[in-house]
Amino acid sequence: MTQSNGISLEARGLTRAYRRGSEEIRALDEVSLTIRRGEFVSFMGPSGSGKTTLINLLGCLDNPSSGELDLAGKSIFGGGKILGERELTRIRREVFGYIFQNFYLIPTLTVRENVALPLAFYMKPGVEEEVDRLLGILGMDHRKNHLPGQISGGEMQRVAIARALVNRPEILLADEPTGNLDTKRSGEIGEILQDLNTNTGLTIIMVTHNPGLARLGGRLIEMRDGQAYEA
Repeated sequence: MTQSNGISLEARGLTRAYRRGSEEIRALDEVSLTIRRGEFVSFMGPSGSGKTTLINLLGCLDNPSSGELDLAGKSIFGGGKILGERELTRIRREVFGYIFQNFYLIPTLTVRENVALPLAFYMKPGVEEEVDRLLGILGMDHRKNHLPGQISGGEMQRVAIARALVNRPEILLADEPTGNLDTKRSGEIGEILQDLNTNTGLTIIMVTHNPGLARLGGRLIEMRDGQAYEA
């Protein structure tokens, strides 16, 4: 496992609070942790424990109510200040890849077009070759001209993984990546994620309810009542 030289995330006291009438609800309550480059970290916990809230903050998809977040030593949130939206957009595009429980494929686009979609507004040389390479690695090259409605749920998640990787991210965020899949397909997706981490050194941060999937990572963190505990 690669150590902390390079991209890493460090959270200090991350808190996300919401108002419900006069009551303050803390979805995340002063979470502090460090994720080093090359780690495969799994977060587990019951619904409402703060897993998705945390992964959204780590991936710069949401802003904390308080606390600090550094990305490779650069402050993203801290001291009441947050990076500007233009810089956050660049970080989301260049640093992170995102996989969600719902595949979010565009039904009118082919598999190939869906994978290329994140690069649609800044096409670079070799993008088409990269899309085909990823589809080949994920066993989807024979489906590249199909529409999402013509493939299975497991195949749609493979397409979603390829789409998350097409920008060559430093960190892959996976929020319940097998939540809509059966046991067999879940195992296949888990193996793909494990191989990506082992063979390419990709940092993976995953939220899951599946204990077997969680154990594929090298580190397990349990979430309870908005707080994080090393398992």
